[in-house]
Amino acid sequence: MSDISDPIVEKIQNHPKYLELQKKRSGFGWALTIVMMVVYYGYIALIAFNKPFLATRLGESVTTVGVPLGMAVIIFTIVITAIYVKRANGEYDDLTAAILKDVSK
Repeated sequence: MSDISDPIVEKIQNHPKYLELQKKRSGFGWALTIVMMVVYYGYIALIAFNKPFLATRLGESVTTVGVPLGMAVIIFTIVITAIYVKRANGEYDDLTAAILKDVSK
């Protein structure tokens, strides 16, 4: 765990809620990372392997399918960031506060 021999640090690292926080945060972070990689690399794969699809015009305009898809990737990134921040500011902060309250007794 840590090379610090502070008893408070050891209490925190061994606290069941800290272990729960680590597990939840890590699992959720990895899940969002995987989803983001699928979306991003899926878009890159379309660019690499299906340029005619991305070059398809939308109606009579000069805009192609690739433009809104690229914008969707950017918007998706913002949305999953907001989801993580909401969870971090709620559930994760609540667990952190509970850990600190228990350890400071």
